[in-house]
Amino acid sequence: MKSYYVYIMASESGTLYIGVTGNLLKRVGEHREGAVEGFTKKYSCKKVVHFEETTDVHSALAREKQLKGWRKSKKVGLIESVNPGWRDLWTDWF
Repeated sequence: MKSYYVYIMASESGTLYIGVTGNLLKRVGEHREGAVEGFTKKYSCKKVVHFEETTDVHSALAREKQLKGWRKSKKVGLIESVNPGWRDLWTDWF
């Protein structure tokens, strides 16, 4: 069964980016390398600080939209509830 991921990337200054993908490692790697033109490259969002997994693409897209609609303080609360030190989860994977 295919998995889909909603993820949050952060810059050192605290700028947040929320995205969805079917291949989390590949997509986060692209963001980290600056291979993705746009927001994450412009604002240097290179740390993956939160992710959620689902097998339903529609749920993933709905969750991405929901999170993007939240105030920053609520997004920060979500991140800190599972990753209080804002560590880069990429380092856990490699």
